[in-house]
Amino acid sequence: MIELGDLPLWRADALSLWTEALAGYDAAIAALPNTKLTAHDAWYRLELPTRVHARAPMHLTHDEMVQLTEWKMARGVWRAPNLVLVRNNPVGAVEAATSSAAALLAEPAKALAAVCALGGVGPATASAVLAVMAPERFPFFDEIVTGQVAPHVGGMGKIAWTAPYYRKYAAALIARADALAHGWHAGMVERALWAFGVNAGARV
Repeated sequence: MIELGDLPLWRADALSLWTEALAGYDAAIAALPNTKLTAHDAWYRLELPTRVHARAPMHLTHDEMVQLTEWKMARGVWRAPNLVLVRNNPVGAVEAATSSAAALLAEPAKALAAVCALGGVGPATASAVLAVMAPERFPFFDEIVTGQVAPHVGGMGKIAWTAPYYRKYAAALIARADALAHGWHAGMVERALWAFGVNAGARV
């Protein structure tokens, strides 16, 4: 079994290594067994942000929230009961919650809480929503990424799927993006680390 904390990318300062890792993202997606993930991922990364940013205020529809949850589970662990809860959110609830979050992007804790108010949505799924709206502030909360980061960042410790832990995780990735500069943001750092881990053989 791979020890994620032993993988070297997080401790690397060379921009070329990070760029190479990010370039391996599509290969990492293709390496996972879910045959629908490639299409799901293209939709999540390329199509959904364009749609959401074209709306005033920014928000996700109910159908988009369901599809986003399917993407999140396809890339990680499939939890059918959570998906049922997401599907069962009342008409208009997703639009209202995500519109509220969009108005609170400058206050990350409140933005996360607004999305987490939805049924079946915890900090990881909420982070996927917020990463569509503002990837520079809200990297997707991922286990393979956290495993590479937490051993080297004071105060993180063992992963906890909570809002306070997510704030530590996001702060670490934002700081790394700032250090890399050259147009990097926290969402890119997350994808690079995830791809590096998966391409090294890590799975959840």
